[in-house]
Amino acid sequence: MLATGDSGWGIIGVTQRSDTVARQLAPQDGLFCVAERGSGAAPLRVVSSIVEAISGRDRPDAVVDRIAGDSTRVVTLTVTEKGYRIDPHTGSLNLADDQVQSDLAGNPPLTAIGQVTRGIQKRAMAGAGPLTVVSCDNLPGNGELTGTLVRAFATALPEDESGPLLAWLKDNVTFPSTMVDRMVPATTADDLDAVERELGLRDEAAVVAEPFMQWVIEDNFAGDRPAWEKAGALFSNDVAAWEAAKLRLLNASHSMLAYLGLASGKATISDAIGEDVFRVACQRMLAEDALPTISLPKGLDGETYCAQVLERFANPALGHTTAKVGSDGSQKIGLRLLTTARAALDAGREPRWAALAVAAWMHHVATTAAADLNDPLADELQKALPAERSAATVVPALLGVRSIFDAGLAANTTFADLLTHWYRIIDTGLEGLRKEINHG
Repeated sequence: MLATGDSGWGIIGVTQRSDTVARQLAPQDGLFCVAERGSGAAPLRVVSSIVEAISGRDRPDAVVDRIAGDSTRVVTLTVTEKGYRIDPHTGSLNLADDQVQSDLAGNPPLTAIGQVTRGIQKRAMAGAGPLTVVSCDNLPGNGELTGTLVRAFATALPEDESGPLLAWLKDNVTFPSTMVDRMVPATTADDLDAVERELGLRDEAAVVAEPFMQWVIEDNFAGDRPAWEKAGALFSNDVAAWEAAKLRLLNASHSMLAYLGLASGKATISDAIGEDVFRVACQRMLAEDALPTISLPKGLDGETYCAQVLERFANPALGHTTAKVGSDGSQKIGLRLLTTARAALDAGREPRWAALAVAAWMHHVATTAAADLNDPLADELQKALPAERSAATVVPALLGVRSIFDAGLAANTTFADLLTHWYRIIDTGLEGLRKEINHG
């Protein structure tokens, strides 16, 4: 708005499972600070674009009304991978999910897809204008996927509702894909105190972030949109390549560091990459497994990007915990690590370093108490695990979980042998990892 002089835009923020952010923003009239931390950090900045904050859990009907409102042009989603309620077996909406069933039954919708679809349905009935739904989560083809999930929800409605809704969706709603890259850890009490000292005011909703930011957007909008390119966003017809680069380079390294860090008592990602052999493992995974099997988007230098990624992880000011980054692993490793493993194997290459990261995830699953494993498939994983937890038993047991490992990859003896080898090394502790990584 500052760049264009167009002051007609504003953001209605909606929280999902927790109402914390809505409660923080409401007394502050939607104002909050962004505090960049690390080399090249900008001065403290107050953001004033949020005009309303709603707890979607407590006021779902209000969310539907806002989506249906004629003044609404764009809906964005940042709800994490599991917030989409995807059936891992079909890749579409999990219609067996209790909350999805409740939303379909006509109750005030509580899932993100339910709220968006019900909002679009009400919008269609009111004759409001076209709408663009923009997913900003770490999912390949996130726009296409979101469209698939919304249409699946609409199709599951009674026939007299689904037919008109699907027709209106086809003509009036688009789902562009995006790639968003900025590390924004959970704000701590120390962060709030630091912002207060710097600002001179208490900001309960302050956000801490790294200086780096990148937003790549497919230019496929059904109607008006803010001129985001004036603030640095990149509109591209090859978002898929940017997504793949982030998932298989940045996110894969993030996961590797998280699980190696958890196995060796490192509390944060910066602590983990401070262990020289873990940095070496990341560098070798990127150089030997990922870069040779990925098509990079035009304008992105792979080696430069990978070096930049590792430097960003080393920023101690972010405080990204290994536990947080390592959560929901069953939803992440497929996109971040198994795609690289498959591609390497298909090319006749041994995915030695990607296998190390997957083995570290397996070790985390097998050595974490059932009640403490933060993963939507925790129950399924625990049922699959044997009573005796060794490399020889855990690796084949987890490879048998079909919602994570397809039959072809699970049956690949090269991959299984690598996982077993690395699992045994991880079991020996940090010194064993140091020797093996340095040797390998």
